[in-house]
Amino acid sequence: MPGKKIKESAVAVPHTVSADRLRYFSEHFSQHLDRMVETVRELVEIESPSDNKQAADRIAAFLASKFEALGGRIHFHRSNEFGDSLQIDFGGLSRSGSPNRPPVLLLGHYDTVYPLGTLASMPCKIESGRLRGPGVLDMKSGIALMLHAIEALQAWHGELPRPVTVFLVSDEELGSRSSRKITEALAKKSAGVLVLEPAAGLRGAVKTARKGVGEYTLRVKGVAAHAGLDPGKGHSAILELARQIAAFAKLNNLRRGLSVNAGVIHGGTRTNVIAAEASAEIDVRIKSAIQASVIDRKLRSLKPFDKQCKLEMTGGINRLPMERTAGVAALYKKAQEIARQVGWKLEEAAVGGGSDGNFTAGMGIPTLDGMGGVGEGAHAVHEYIVISELPRRALLLAGMIESV
Repeated sequence: MPGKKIKESAVAVPHTVSADRLRYFSEHFSQHLDRMVETVRELVEIESPSDNKQAADRIAAFLASKFEALGGRIHFHRSNEFGDSLQIDFGGLSRSGSPNRPPVLLLGHYDTVYPLGTLASMPCKIESGRLRGPGVLDMKSGIALMLHAIEALQAWHGELPRPVTVFLVSDEELGSRSSRKITEALAKKSAGVLVLEPAAGLRGAVKTARKGVGEYTLRVKGVAAHAGLDPGKGHSAILELARQIAAFAKLNNLRRGLSVNAGVIHGGTRTNVIAAEASAEIDVRIKSAIQASVIDRKLRSLKPFDKQCKLEMTGGINRLPMERTAGVAALYKKAQEIARQVGWKLEEAAVGGGSDGNFTAGMGIPTLDGMGGVGEGAHAVHEYIVISELPRRALLLAGMIESV
């Protein structure tokens, strides 16, 4: 409770959170709600599209100064193609005679799907208890929760009760190509991973399962010909592609959580030319790891309907599913108990989208996702968070940092 800070330097930090500390966190975050909102606003107003290195590096530098002010040790993971990812390490209270606890990894990303200039048409503003703006839900509010949870734990203990590593990546929205190996290396050293992606829906459920994600491209090469003079000599890549899309659409099995979608197609040059080339970009979602090899084999074994056309399939499964393993379930149980102590029934959810939590859970590291803000409209013009939910999301995070 404020004004009654309890130092626990004489005893080992328990792996549960006391009722006194939860009451303190509840009061602390409620009293500091305006500061939390201002932190989120600051981050949203620094636009950071995934494909703009300069913009991504700008928010990384800003966040580095914020975490460094809390005592974190800053390390930039440099990238030529993408923005630099940011690692921040915090030590924990030392305990004589006790082995050091491994760190908890707080995982997130600061890149967004919105191009520079979006703020002009989609300003960050408060309306009816909601904070709106590009990236406010996915996931700049989650980063703000990290900052304020760490600050509150330091205020109670004098310093953090256990080591914490924060890793913020610059390219999550593009598949985490430059950051994945670093994420996995940090996860191997951690007791568990808390992913500050948005909660599931307005009920604020944490995410204990996510679908795996695949990205494929099917390219078709046909034979060009004049559509008026020599139509019989041509072999249309567009027609072949259309037949292939119809064929692999039959692989969808929504009951088993498997979906295959041709989301982008290209082809042809002019209306009077039988197309020599066409392509489709394909999104694949899988519910279980065993589906990965099956769907990959089926996509790569597609045969042309027109023997004069050639097929080339590239890509693959980028993220295996985050499955509800015993380690994931154990973290959810801890989170559920923290919520119960403050009169909150915390639910869990399985969702279709992937995150970097798929990587860590797939390695067998206990992972709990959806620890971030509560709202709706991720990647959409109506994206927002519910302001009143920020205090208890921060309380949950602070409690989990202690208890993992």
